[in-house]
Amino acid sequence: MREISAGDRLDRYELRELLARSGVASIFKAVDADSGATVALKIPSLQLESDAELFERYRREEEIGQKLEHPNIVKVLASGHKSQMYVVMEYVAGTNLRAVLHEEKKLSTEKALAIAKQLCGALSYLHGHGIVHRNLKPENIVLTQSGQVKILGLGFALDQSARRLTWTGLSSTLGQLEYLAPEQVAGSRGDARSDIYACGTILYEMLCGEVPFPGRNVYSVDPAKTFEDPRPPSELKPGIEPGLESIILKCLQRSPRDRYDSAADLLRDLRNPASAASRVPLARQRSRHRLATSLVIAAILAALALLISLT
Repeated sequence: MREISAGDRLDRYELRELLARSGVASIFKAVDADSGATVALKIPSLQLESDAELFERYRREEEIGQKLEHPNIVKVLASGHKSQMYVVMEYVAGTNLRAVLHEEKKLSTEKALAIAKQLCGALSYLHGHGIVHRNLKPENIVLTQSGQVKILGLGFALDQSARRLTWTGLSSTLGQLEYLAPEQVAGSRGDARSDIYACGTILYEMLCGEVPFPGRNVYSVDPAKTFEDPRPPSELKPGIEPGLESIILKCLQRSPRDRYDSAADLLRDLRNPASAASRVPLARQRSRHRLATSLVIAAILAALALLISLT
C-alpha cells in the first residue's frame, strides 16, 4: 500500500489538495461527492493505521468534536460508513499561525492580543465542557482572512468525563515540547492549567519571536522548564506593557497552582492588561533573579579559574 495523496478518492470524498502533513497524519481539502460540500479530512499515516490505540483516539476525537459548537473551534462532521479511520472536519480557508509567525517573526501587540483572546474564549468553552486540549500550538491554530481564530487538533484532547486511555507506542507524539507544560513533560496527563501554559507560550512567541524555552529535544527543554525562569518578554520586546508581561509570566509559572485558575480569568486580564499591574513586581523580581544567578555563576567560574591558575 502507498500513502494516500491528492487526486485519490476515499469513500465518498474526493481529495483535492494536501493542506498539512506530519509524522502522525495528513490533512486534505476534499469534496463530499454526495453533497458537494468542501470539507477537510484528517487521515493517519500509513504506518499507524493498524494501531488500536490510535484508532481509539480518532474515535474519541470524533466523539468530542461532534458535540462541540464554538466559532473558534473547527467543527468535526459526521461521516457515515468509513473503509478506514479518518476524521471529517469543516474546511477553513486560512493560514496556520506557524506560517504567519514564519513570515512576520513578531506580531504587533494588537494582533497578538486579538489572537490570544480568541484562544482563551475557545479554551474557556472547552474546559467548561470538561475537555482539555493538551496539544495547543501554532500548527493547530488557523487564522482566516477576517482574523478569526479556529482551533483544531483534538486528537490528544482529554475528556475528563470519559474512560482513561493509556498511550504506549505513541507517547512521544503528545504535543511539541516547547508548548507542553512542565507537568506534561514529566508525564502527567495535565489539566486546564496545562492549556493555559500553552496559551502563554504562544502569546510569548507571537510578541517576542521565540518560545520561552527553545530546545531541540526533551534533554534540553525539560531541565529548563523545571529549573529556570523564562527570559522576561520586556528583554525581547522593549516597550511591552508591564501588565501584559506579568500576564504572560503568570501563565508560564512552573507550578500549575501558580497559574491562572481558568481561561476565563486569563481572558479577563487580556481584555484589560492594566488590571494585572499588581503582578508587575513578579516580572521584575524574575529579571533580577536571573541577573543575580548569572553573577553568582560568573563568580564561581572566576574562582575556579583562579584556583586552576595557582595549581
